Amino acid sequence: MPNLKDLKNRINSVKSTRKITQAMQMVAAAKLRRAEEQAEAARPYAERFNAVMSELAQSVGDSDSAPKLLSGTGSDQTHLLVVMTAERGLCGGFNSSIVKLARYQANKLIAAGKTVKILTVGKKGREQLRRDLGDHLIGHVDLSDVKRLGYADAQRIAEDVLSRFDAGEFDVAKIYYSVFESVISQKPTEKQIIPATFDAPEGEADDASTVYDYEPGEEEILADLLPRGVATQIFSALLENAASEQGARMSAMDNATRNAGDMIERLTIEFNRTRQAVITNELIEIISGAEAL
Repeated sequence: MPNLKDLKNRINSVKSTRKITQAMQMVAAAKLRRAEEQAEAARPYAERFNAVMSELAQSVGDSDSAPKLLSGTGSDQTHLLVVMTAERGLCGGFNSSIVKLARYQANKLIAAGKTVKILTVGKKGREQLRRDLGDHLIGHVDLSDVKRLGYADAQRIAEDVLSRFDAGEFDVAKIYYSVFESVISQKPTEKQIIPATFDAPEGEADDASTVYDYEPGEEEILADLLPRGVATQIFSALLENAASEQGARMSAMDNATRNAGDMIERLTIEFNRTRQAVITNELIEIISGAEAL
């Protein structure tokens, strides 16, 4: 049976931990509000940009003049996986779920005889993937010093990816991130960015037969917009990830606070029972001594 001092120290320790988790929950809630606003504000632009690019891509089709970012290299032998996770932990299964999806797809490609290269964005993803896919890591983007995500951060990642594509280092590029749905729900997602794929938004399928004239030509417009499209998709993924991270952290810290409260209750009951047992033993010893006299 633990002594009273040990139980009291454990109760105080858990109380201190509960204060920390409560503070982290409040901070995550404040950051989530800002991150969610950013993600929601970016969605209409990304959806409209996607719609315009979809129309242009359909106009160009598979012609020989189509930009390489749209038509691809003609091969799918080498795949680049851009895995986006958080720089910090204590956010439940947020990082693990993204890494799990990326690892599954990487192993699937390797089993099919494909060459896999991995570019990590965020320290936690790099740490997990390095254990079993360390030979496939070719680069890392550190965002630990970034206080507020901006388009420039996405552009920096996009330039790295595009320069590798121009150098012929890969044929297909996909990003892995988490889409924010709610505080308790974040959906790990895979999205191909090279060769570019665009899905027409719902409700615009009826307008597919409309013919547009572009000046300059579709090929020239696509050549200029496709690199921006890669950066836009990466930026949207970063914003979704930021909101998902804070939502997952808020939920994890709430659970930790509740668990700490339950542990304090159990330890307090055990402390009271132990103290009562000590008092009872002392009374028995006093009574026994008195009877012996």
